[in-house]
Amino acid sequence: MPVAAAVDAWRWQPHLEVWFLVLGVVGLSLYVTRVIGPKVVPEGQPVLTRFQRVNLVLGILTLWLASDWPLHDLGEDYLFSLHMTQHLLLSYVMPVFFLLATPPWLARLVVPAGSTSYRWLRRFSRPLVAGLLFNAVVVFTHWPELVNVAVTIGPLHYALHILVVVTAVLMWMPVLGPFAEWRMASPLAVGYLFAMSLLPTVPASWLIFADGSVYNVYDTAFRLWGVSVTSDQQAAGVMMKLGGGYFLWSVMAVIFFRWAYAHQSGDPARIEATRTGRFDKEERPGSLTYGEVEAAFTAAGDAPVEPHSSTRPRP
Repeated sequence: MPVAAAVDAWRWQPHLEVWFLVLGVVGLSLYVTRVIGPKVVPEGQPVLTRFQRVNLVLGILTLWLASDWPLHDLGEDYLFSLHMTQHLLLSYVMPVFFLLATPPWLARLVVPAGSTSYRWLRRFSRPLVAGLLFNAVVVFTHWPELVNVAVTIGPLHYALHILVVVTAVLMWMPVLGPFAEWRMASPLAVGYLFAMSLLPTVPASWLIFADGSVYNVYDTAFRLWGVSVTSDQQAAGVMMKLGGGYFLWSVMAVIFFRWAYAHQSGDPARIEATRTGRFDKEERPGSLTYGEVEAAFTAAGDAPVEPHSSTRPRP
C-alpha cells in the first residue's frame, strides 16, 4: 500500500486548462508586442524594455510552476505546505513580475483614463481598500471548512486561485502598478508593505501552534516523504510567515535603498522617480527618450547656420 500510494502520488497528470492558460498568455503577449505595440508606441521607442521582457518571462514561468504538475497535484492531495507554496507564488511573486512587465502604454490602452473601468480600478487599487481586500482573502482562503471542500472540487479551487490573484494584483498596484499617478511615494510604499506583512502572522501562528489537524482533508494515512500532518501544518505556517514576509521585506529593501541612493546622489530625476514610486529606470520622469533626442538633433540641423569666422571677436 505505501509503495503504490507513493507511485500514485508522483504520477503525471495533464492539466489542459493550465496549458491553455499559459499558451494563451504567451500568445497574447506576442500579439501585443508584435502587432499592437508597433502601432501605438512612437517610433524610436521600445515596445517593451529589456527589464519588462525579463519580468514577463519570469511571470509566465511562475504561473506555470504554481498551476501545473507536480506542485499543484502534490499541494492539493498530500501536503498543505506545498499548497501554501503555490498560494505564495500566486499572490506574492507572480503579480510582481506581471505588473513590472506591463508597459504604461498598454495599461492606458486597456484601461483608458477617465473611463468607467479606470475609475473602478482606481477605487479598488487604493492602498486601504486593496490592503483590506487582500488580507480578507488571505484569511478567508485559510478557513478550514473552505479548504476541506475546495481541494476536492476543482472548479472551486481554481475560482479561489483567481480571487487570490486578483486581490494580490490590487494589493501590489499602489507600489508597482503601471499607472504612475497611482503609485505611492517610496517611504509610504515601505510602510504599506510593512503593514501587509503583519496580518498573515495570525493564520501562520494558528497553523504553527495548532493542536491536531486543522485541515481534515490533509490528514491522510499515506504521508508523502514521511512528513506528519502536524509537521506539514507547521511548515506551512513558517512558510507563510517567513516566505511571504521575506519577499515583502526584500521589495521594501529595494524601494528603501533606491530612495536613499537617490537622495544621496542629489540627482533630481532619481529623486522624482522615488517620489512617484517608479521602479523602471527607462520610465523616469525628466529622462529623454530616443525620439526626443532625434527630434532635437533634427531641429538643430534645420536651424540656420551662422557664418563661421576664423577671427575671434575682440573682448
